[in-house]
Amino acid sequence: MTSLFTPYSMAGTPLANRIVMAPMTRSRNPDCIANALTAQYYAQRASAGLIVTEGTPVTPSGQGYVGVPGIWSQAQVAGWKLVTDAVHAAGGRIFAQLWHVGRMSHSSLQPDGGAPLSASAVPVADSPYSQCFINLPDGSAGRAAPTPPRALETAEVEQLVQAFADAAANAIAAGFDGVEIHAANGYLFEQFLNPNVNQRSDRYGGSRENRARFTLEVVDAAIARIGADKVGIRLAPNGFVFDMRPYEDNEATYLYLAGELGARNIAYLHLSDNGTADGQPHAIDEALLAKFRATFSPTLILAGKMTGERAQRLVDAGLIDLAGFGQPFISNPDLVRRLREGLALTEPDRDTYYGGDAHGYTDYPLADGSPA
Repeated sequence: MTSLFTPYSMAGTPLANRIVMAPMTRSRNPDCIANALTAQYYAQRASAGLIVTEGTPVTPSGQGYVGVPGIWSQAQVAGWKLVTDAVHAAGGRIFAQLWHVGRMSHSSLQPDGGAPLSASAVPVADSPYSQCFINLPDGSAGRAAPTPPRALETAEVEQLVQAFADAAANAIAAGFDGVEIHAANGYLFEQFLNPNVNQRSDRYGGSRENRARFTLEVVDAAIARIGADKVGIRLAPNGFVFDMRPYEDNEATYLYLAGELGARNIAYLHLSDNGTADGQPHAIDEALLAKFRATFSPTLILAGKMTGERAQRLVDAGLIDLAGFGQPFISNPDLVRRLREGLALTEPDRDTYYGGDAHGYTDYPLADGSPA
């Protein structure tokens, strides 16, 4: 049996254990620049084998939430350097998650108040579960329905590929150990992959291969800038969030991507399991995991309603290499120790997930009650 708590080498990056802190938006940076509080938050959780940061927009058009730190400017690179230095000083490893929300945005967040960008001009269906996070007219931050998007021109897609490559280079300049391309959870890459949203007639639309082209071009551009061993990607097969309606060749699309990504020998594939539209806890079962394992030989990560028991069982079965934990890391900065020793977990305060200050961010204590 391979313990979750033994070291692991991920494409040459040494990890202290097989536990990953999954990416989580926290909206604590009003100027879109990571700062000392951000550094404290991540350093408190550096006992994770790998930290993947909150989604980090690669351009101003990629924002769908106020207060998230980006990575397109030198000031943002300097801000993230505070974070990577703090995590490395605490013995951790950290990848930056590169993000563009696509149509999941609002005109108030877009340059010059324009329409959000997407694969096609298909709006998000009205739902309380499909909203962005903006500065409201009364000055407070809150949720709002996305503004209907416009379709990216072909040349603009090509420009976005380069924006991701530039962001990958910026991440390495900021001291990150690598980057994760956020191609999951209803954001821009899924808007290209899903034929219910992608109605394009150029080389980025139509066939499965064309719909996957943008994703693979971004991966290739990032590899060219920073190396395959520093590039990971997050995918959400069978995902349904943010009006990502099911389509017939979903599984085939993602297994095609897995094969292409494996051939590029990237650092890892991170599968995000948000459950199913009918309320079942897992959209990725062990049979589907086995297909990904057979198709993708580098490091495989799974996150989504993860428990210590499930993580150990999937690692023992050889279905995954690393296990991602999200919300438990919010309220348990020493989650690795608590899992290893079977200690009780603190429940997070959902009211403090987004926005605010240190409360609900860096003030959760350790298992013994002492400050983190």
